[in-house]
Amino acid sequence: MKFKSPPVNSLSLDFITEFCIGLEKLENNRECRGVIFTSAVPNIFSSGLDITEMCGKSMEHYAEFWRAVQEMWLRLYGSNMVTVAAVNGSSPAGGCLIALTCDYRIMVENPKFVIGLNEAQLGIVAPFWFKDTFVNTVGHRVAERSLQLGSLHSASEAHRLGLVDELVPEVKLQEKAAAVMAQWLALPDHARQLTKSMMRKAVLDRLVAHREEDVQNFVNFISKESIQKSLRMYMEMLKKKKR
Repeated sequence: MKFKSPPVNSLSLDFITEFCIGLEKLENNRECRGVIFTSAVPNIFSSGLDITEMCGKSMEHYAEFWRAVQEMWLRLYGSNMVTVAAVNGSSPAGGCLIALTCDYRIMVENPKFVIGLNEAQLGIVAPFWFKDTFVNTVGHRVAERSLQLGSLHSASEAHRLGLVDELVPEVKLQEKAAAVMAQWLALPDHARQLTKSMMRKAVLDRLVAHREEDVQNFVNFISKESIQKSLRMYMEMLKKKKR
């Protein structure tokens, strides 16, 4: 599955909706046992959640958007398929979350590419299920420091921290992703699926049990004037960069 939503594959409500529909079709196709996620946009895997969905909109819109984000994560993290992230560009925030949900992460070895949950830099707090996914991948201390600082890690640093499993040159990425997929698919599906479920169930159940509360927390937080101001400033900064 290639992300193609120029310029930066930002996760808008439309993008997330299409993504979830596509994922559901693959899940329902018995012939499909695994999926590789990568980007068709140069130098970016995904820039994360679309800030325009969180700025200057109604509370109803914020709630609808956040439910879609939850749905995307629940489907991905709980997927029965083998999921491999072939990260061929920078992957901040929600882009990093997509990679974190996968069973295996391969990143292109390029000093310009970064990955991490950098929400704190925008004045936003990563929700508990972002945090849980991160902790399960890199451990508590690394996650705590990275989340507080809103760190974006270089590919080599991400590999050292265990945020990505492997680094490869760009020309070898698809070949490596296919080889990893073959290795995982060589196992009987039922044993792998049950093991995956056992490892991830507690984290998935926690969001399911607190889903509406999480939506309300997001809506209350994002609609605060101080947060809206911070997002507007960030958007202005991005516009100036583009100029």
